[in-house]
Amino acid sequence: MNNLNFIFIQTPEQTVNTVSVLDGRIRLFKRSKSDQWQCRFRLDGGSWHQVSTGSDQIAEASTRSIAIYETVRAKISEGFAVKNRTFKQLAVDVLNTLNYQIQGRKGLHTYKDFKFVAEKYLIPFFGRYQVNELTQNLVNDFEAWRRSEMGSEPKASTKRHHTSAYNKIIQLAESQGLVDRGRRLPKLDADGEKGESRPAFTQSEVDQMVKYLELWSQDMTVWGNPELRFLCWTYVEFLLYTGIRHSTESWPLRWRNIQWYWVDEERYLRIWVSGKTGPRYLIAKNQVIETLDRLRMRQNLPYKSLDELLEAKLDQLVFTYPDRSRPIRIDHNFQAMLKKYGLQMDSSGKRRTLYSLRHTYATFALADGVDIHTVARQMGTSVLMLEKHYSKLTPMLSAEKLAQ
Repeated sequence: MNNLNFIFIQTPEQTVNTVSVLDGRIRLFKRSKSDQWQCRFRLDGGSWHQVSTGSDQIAEASTRSIAIYETVRAKISEGFAVKNRTFKQLAVDVLNTLNYQIQGRKGLHTYKDFKFVAEKYLIPFFGRYQVNELTQNLVNDFEAWRRSEMGSEPKASTKRHHTSAYNKIIQLAESQGLVDRGRRLPKLDADGEKGESRPAFTQSEVDQMVKYLELWSQDMTVWGNPELRFLCWTYVEFLLYTGIRHSTESWPLRWRNIQWYWVDEERYLRIWVSGKTGPRYLIAKNQVIETLDRLRMRQNLPYKSLDELLEAKLDQLVFTYPDRSRPIRIDHNFQAMLKKYGLQMDSSGKRRTLYSLRHTYATFALADGVDIHTVARQMGTSVLMLEKHYSKLTPMLSAEKLAQ
């Protein structure tokens, strides 16, 4: 009798690639294109555990499989995790799941946020570690490293994004039984300085800027492309009069996305945009009508009026040169204009950008008494976000009403 019969019993169909060990409690098999034996067995909870024995010899593989089996059972009885995966592997799994869950644009913002945080910060630092190797000291080191990478202490909103991404990975690890029973993994610090009010323009500065933009676009003594300066003039006014997000919402805009909207006998310019919170309509200020008509004429479009152009539902990008080409970026020219006319910084010393035009729109809307829910819908943001960044301004903007 073969000395290995007490360990395993071969059946006719198992003689080539499958072997039973310990009365069938362990199954040995070979994968295609591999000479090494794998062992597989069921855990007490019903799930399966599979691992390579590291041997291509049946006798040695059988002995090793029994050792693996007993070791795993001992680990489980002591509350230890029996599977190992790196932080990077788990992060990639979460990213793939989020990508799979995207339907249209729903969930796209969450996917992009996680992807950026994971690839920029979490994976470079934690990637090679297994979750059971995470300690509070390691997390403290990460926070110091992150501060160094950013050049400053991240704001509370940034920390919340990082914590949310980190927690998704930890939750996946726990759901897969990768965390020792009773072990509490360290958490990221989600606290930080609250976001400050964002730089905007005052009404007098807006009036100056609109005037300067026209002069600047026509100034032939300024070095650079005059078509780019004209487009920048039009683009800045459009952002000011709509509150639309620079780049993500404004740059893909097409003429067919702009239409008239009638309420009784009054008409308003309505714009369809698709932003990070999903598609929405917004109502533009009346001043934008002149802005768009100026752009129509500059582009030499074959329409006699803005009405005729909008009626045609032209499937063509709005912000282009007359030859339909467009600059890769427009913010450098905006900064050049601000610098030329001394408008780069606000009163508190914060540098203004094209996004400051959106903040200016929100500030003016709230100052004019538009309720915060309407402003939130118009701008495609949340009431919470508006309260966070503009709550300090609201009482001052409404001083006259509050004093009555």
